[in-house]
Amino acid sequence: MSTVAVIETRGLSRRFGALVVTDDVDFALLPGERRALIGPNGAGKTTFLNLLTGRLAPSAGTIWLGGVDVTGMPMHKRVRRGLARTFQLNTLLRDMTVIENVQLAVLEYQGLGSRLFGGVAAQRRAAEAAFCVLESLGMGQQAGQKVAALSYGRQRLVEVATALALQPMVLLLDEPAAGVPPVESHLILDVIASLPPTIAVLIIEHDMKLVFRFAERISVLVRGRLLIEGTPEEIAADPQVREVYLGKRAHG
Repeated sequence: MSTVAVIETRGLSRRFGALVVTDDVDFALLPGERRALIGPNGAGKTTFLNLLTGRLAPSAGTIWLGGVDVTGMPMHKRVRRGLARTFQLNTLLRDMTVIENVQLAVLEYQGLGSRLFGGVAAQRRAAEAAFCVLESLGMGQQAGQKVAALSYGRQRLVEVATALALQPMVLLLDEPAAGVPPVESHLILDVIASLPPTIAVLIIEHDMKLVFRFAERISVLVRGRLLIEGTPEEIAADPQVREVYLGKRAHG
């Protein structure tokens, strides 16, 4: 009996006028899988994530989440079905505390974000849930601090916490270590390594050390098309991948 992919695309394409940014992509992420999506700048990686989340509508093809066609489904409904995402750039509310940021994500997931936060009881329950998420990431002691007072590496961890508060079955991480000083990058690595095995994770990342430590499988995107997929060992040894990343072209 085959395992149903937690998220899958079939013939997914996105065009901006004559420019094809996502080109007939068939992709499947299995339950609990750790997958990296890599490729040179301009390969279309972030556009692909925007299509998965509903931030962009495809020009062609379909997107399936938990075996359900969600191609026309808005972003918030995909979140309710278990899809969460962090962004390449920090999107936190910096003047609020760490726990308030995560608490807002909990309330939004519960559908209370536009109802004056559901009253005192709902806020208390959301705060408790938020603190549990922060504790699981080793950030309980920073719960009451303003986000702006944290180092950038810890701010990125708060962003991961807000995504985990949405109780995802699929977590999309768009360059979680971007802008994080090397001295703090181990924080990101440790958190990613400790994520629950019930969550499938797809990461976009340029740091190959992080990719090869994290990924069970790697997908390589070039000019909007999937070039190759395989284990880290297979990807490292593949001549096409070396050509893309090292810029070497065969002549003669």
